[in-house]
Amino acid sequence: MIIVGVVCARLYYVIFRWEYYSANLGEIINIRGGGLAIYGGVIGAVVTAIIFCKVKKKHFGQVADTAILGLLVGQIIGRWGNFFNREAYGGVTGKSNPFAMRLFFGKEFTIGQVPSSVLKGMAKITPKSVIDLKYVQVHPTFLYESTWNLLVLILILIFRRKKAFQGEVFIWYLGGYGLGRFFIEGLRSDQLLLPWGWPVSQVLSALLVVGAIVAEIIIRRRIKGRKA
Repeated sequence: MIIVGVVCARLYYVIFRWEYYSANLGEIINIRGGGLAIYGGVIGAVVTAIIFCKVKKKHFGQVADTAILGLLVGQIIGRWGNFFNREAYGGVTGKSNPFAMRLFFGKEFTIGQVPSSVLKGMAKITPKSVIDLKYVQVHPTFLYESTWNLLVLILILIFRRKKAFQGEVFIWYLGGYGLGRFFIEGLRSDQLLLPWGWPVSQVLSALLVVGAIVAEIIIRRRIKGRKA
């Protein structure tokens, strides 16, 4: 699952940045240059787990409910890598935001690394020239997502013993993570976009939330019907 997850995390990123990678094929395997998408990793790991469970005759729902706790812990910790790398941040935010993160321009970080969407936002909130600024103040989306994942983990730990069927905890994860990621993705300045301009991870998050709700309702109704 880990090996396939890493490969799929890279594929997800490359596919939705194909305009760049099609002209720079050698960069596809250069993961040190950045570009691993968590959704791709999760999709790859889930597909691998489904195949593994079929071959080994294990119950996928039970395996998923168990593994999802480790996945959430990994996401909570892993998002802090974005902080140390100064990447995957959101758009510009004002000084009134107590969580704002400052990216100082210097030898390691230049204004050329700032996405155009952030620069436009900077120009709107300050009368000074962007070039004259010593830093850019942005939404720390890594912190938002890490905190949200911690909340999802806590809620799952509290309510997991009340699950009505194997796989329900996994469904809670999909819906819970999807809900938070939908709003957080809207703040990010490095979105992977679909051909018509929508952020792919935001669209996928919305689908996960809807899918989780529908699955929860249908399966619980079936269980209730059997008991009746």
